[in-house]
Amino acid sequence: MLAFPVELKPGLPITEQVLFAVKKAVVAGQLKPGEPFPSVRVLSQELRINPNTAHKIIATLVAEGVLVTTPAVGSIVAERGATDRAAKAELLGDELERVVVEAKKLGLTLDEVQGGLAAHWKKLGRK
Repeated sequence: MLAFPVELKPGLPITEQVLFAVKKAVVAGQLKPGEPFPSVRVLSQELRINPNTAHKIIATLVAEGVLVTTPAVGSIVAERGATDRAAKAELLGDELERVVVEAKKLGLTLDEVQGGLAAHWKKLGRK
């Protein structure tokens, strides 16, 4: 069983869904720095995805600095400095941009997006 929840939805690229789930788990503290990350084989088996897709996911996470690969150990969650708020904000940059693009496509106002964001924030128990 993976240490982060992934609910694959049809119509969305698997790679993006898994990348989002991993980043969300890192930000939420479900995946802690230094914690081992599943191998390509385990990730592909657990999610029932092509090993090439699993490899692409891990390579992207390494390239983005979410994971680091260590010889003889494999991939682990990168040390990001738990107090480094800028790094955490950067981690969400792509997702925030996606939300803004989708909100603008739907014709939502900034206030409506902020209200929706606040509702999700409360739902997840954050201050």
